Amino acid sequence: MLVMSVILLQSLGCFSAMHPLQCVLQAQRCLRWGPLTSVSWLLLRTCRAHSGVRSSAGPSPERRQEDGVWKDFSSRLATGPTFQHFLRSASVPQEKPSTPDVEDPPPYLTVDDLLGRQRKVYLETYGCQMNVNDTEIAWSILQKSGYLRTSNLQEADVVLLVTCSIREKAEQTIWNRLHQLKSLKSKRLRSRVPLRIGILGCMAERLKEEILNREKTVDILAGPDAYRDLPRLLAVAESGQQAANVLLSMDETYADVLPVQMSPSATSAFVSIMRGCDNMCSYCIVPFTRGRERSRPVASILEEVRKLSEQGLKEVTLLGQNVNSFRDTSEVQFNNAVSTNLSRGFSTNYKAKQGGLRFAYLLDQVSRIDPEMRIRFTSPHPKDFPDEVLQLIHERDNICKQIHLPAQSGSSRVLEAMRRGYSREAYVELIHHIRESIPGVSLSSDFIAGFCGETEEDHLQTVSLLQEVQYNMGFLFAYSMRQKTRAYHRLKDDIPEELSKRSATDLYGRNDGNLKVIFPDVAMEDVTNPGLRVQAQPGDYVLVKITSASSQTLKGHVLCRTTLKDSAAYC
Repeated sequence: MLVMSVILLQSLGCFSAMHPLQCVLQAQRCLRWGPLTSVSWLLLRTCRAHSGVRSSAGPSPERRQEDGVWKDFSSRLATGPTFQHFLRSASVPQEKPSTPDVEDPPPYLTVDDLLGRQRKVYLETYGCQMNVNDTEIAWSILQKSGYLRTSNLQEADVVLLVTCSIREKAEQTIWNRLHQLKSLKSKRLRSRVPLRIGILGCMAERLKEEILNREKTVDILAGPDAYRDLPRLLAVAESGQQAANVLLSMDETYADVLPVQMSPSATSAFVSIMRGCDNMCSYCIVPFTRGRERSRPVASILEEVRKLSEQGLKEVTLLGQNVNSFRDTSEVQFNNAVSTNLSRGFSTNYKAKQGGLRFAYLLDQVSRIDPEMRIRFTSPHPKDFPDEVLQLIHERDNICKQIHLPAQSGSSRVLEAMRRGYSREAYVELIHHIRESIPGVSLSSDFIAGFCGETEEDHLQTVSLLQEVQYNMGFLFAYSMRQKTRAYHRLKDDIPEELSKRSATDLYGRNDGNLKVIFPDVAMEDVTNPGLRVQAQPGDYVLVKITSASSQTLKGHVLCRTTLKDSAAYC
């Protein structure tokens, strides 16, 4: 406050040869201050220090007169309010006249301009479950502004893509989709309103200028914290301009926005409990596209879950980039809550946070709402599994006995380079503790193959971790370098792509139905040359007996190399 005051006085020309008392009195007149306070005295001393008035002669008549004024001023100052009184007064918020919930629009847009006027919106979602929830939040906001939703792309007036930036492949999918939409936009009949196309979410945040400059077909950009601004952005786009809001927020959680379920007949739903991440793993773009960690108030989460229960939903998944680091500090009294400890052998890249209602409290409260509603949560970090959470999962029948525990690597050396905050040994110890605490627990995990500097030995340690833990499900990805991350600035992506994509002992091809089939690379009979045993080469037709299947892949063992004509005899 003092710095601001000094700046104001400078702008009034206080630091001239003017008499110090005149400085303050002139400032008082110009700023229309009330009675001089102790803050004015501090400013006065500053003015005296910078004044050019210095004299060793006796006081002149004018000076004696001024001294009288000065004594009178000093006595008034001594009996006036103190500096502490000023600070207390300054901290009291000024009453604001009651205003409607809707914020005033910018002066160049009217309230009517922000209305959707029943224009139809087509939404496409890419990436993680958080993007599914973001789509529901965005639609809730647009619906309240008078937009309609359509599942028919051809009749849409607005197409919004909710995007992912976690890997390069995810972004390439969006670039390809934009080329398709460009054709659709150019063929739009002039009798209809122009088609508006928007990019929402992480890709909008990460590639802002590139998208607007490279793809003129894109009309709006909205980052993960800017969905409330969608009606304004679309209104600006109606004038033919590109509009963007990619500002990240320190407190936006959309706590007061009730997501609208995409499928009216759905029996499960995602409930976002926090946004952003503070972990700063060296490979991860999330802190830069979704911002810092902040949690929704517990009360708003419980209200949303109650409404879902009343609608008859049977399962909710609590969502967050780092869900079990949840910490509600929305009320002052919450700061006195007892902090929970990290899992043993785990550390963080940031200073430990104290106070707030933690994840164990939230999980307890959510599970009490409806005993017949199953509760899941994702995605957690292994560091945040105190015994209170494990005990709750064990005790409550409606909390699913399933934990997603991202390992990322089985090599302690690679884990250190990833800045995960734990070693392989600490992770395995946690696995044993979880299985002791929750008998029959189902475990899943994430792994990254081909991280910077990873060796064959590092990779084999990851394979051995998979064998040791025996996960029920795993999600494996090839490493994709992301700009802004620590790895981008300090490490080298030195693993060839072909090394991290293929197995040395397996081959794959596609069947007539375009399904991927994986089979061992072993010698087989060649039906066109009886008695000859060969190994399959690219371009060969081989007959494979299917022995197992997943949602996207078939597995089996090879029978023989054949031709399309000869294969008909076997099928």
